[in-house]
Amino acid sequence: MSTPVSPPPAPADPVPVPATMWQIARRPRWIGALILSLAIAASFAALGQWQLSRSLEGGEITEKQSETVVQLDSVASAQEPLASATTGQSVRFEAELVSGDYVVLSDRRNTDGMGYWVVGHGIEPSGASIAIALGWAPSIDAAASAIAELESSPPSSTFTGRLLPTESPQQSDFEAGTRSALAVSELVNIWQDVPAGTYGGYVVSFDAPAGLDAIDSPPPSTEVSLNLLNVFYAIEWVVFAGFAIFLWYRLVRDVWEEEREERDPDTAVD
Repeated sequence: MSTPVSPPPAPADPVPVPATMWQIARRPRWIGALILSLAIAASFAALGQWQLSRSLEGGEITEKQSETVVQLDSVASAQEPLASATTGQSVRFEAELVSGDYVVLSDRRNTDGMGYWVVGHGIEPSGASIAIALGWAPSIDAAASAIAELESSPPSSTFTGRLLPTESPQQSDFEAGTRSALAVSELVNIWQDVPAGTYGGYVVSFDAPAGLDAIDSPPPSTEVSLNLLNVFYAIEWVVFAGFAIFLWYRLVRDVWEEEREERDPDTAVD
């Protein structure tokens, strides 16, 4: 009688293989997280590029642009702040000088040293007022003599000069009874009448009347300088962009480590 043969043992259940980081990363949830991280990183990179472009100051107006004479009303308007892009622009305009409204500014440097500016009150055909730095004098007496000449023989009504922004009135020495700053806000209170608004800047005339020297008014600087603070901000945005991607990687790795520990608690992940 033959011995019965025992059936072979049933095969053991296969041990599940833990998912790799790459497999976890391809799950829909983490693909969506990756797209979101890339969008955030792109936004940060764009902000960094914007900050870097802001770090380059100057050079906005080329010498060719500033030295091309244009009509004053095409680049500036009365009762409006002077745009930075028009600073130093050469302009031409019609204006009549108001008798009795001449002002002398002290401590003004020119090619011959320190001296005085003679500033006139011009009124355009539209009625708007504009401060005009007419010329430079080496002494207060020379400035007074030039004003007397201007009162008796006003210059031509056509002026050409460089448009500049108003200066701060705090530079003026009121206690000493002198003024050194060409502040439009001060001149408005000194002039006899301002009927139809005032320009926010003033014009340095290229041609000086009799008794005065032409004021040295070079073109605006076109040199490009580097703003280190904006460069630092640009670097910060790049770091933030990299951190957005790293955060996604770190979250995926945490899930991978957690799943490995659940399947094999004795597995240590470095």
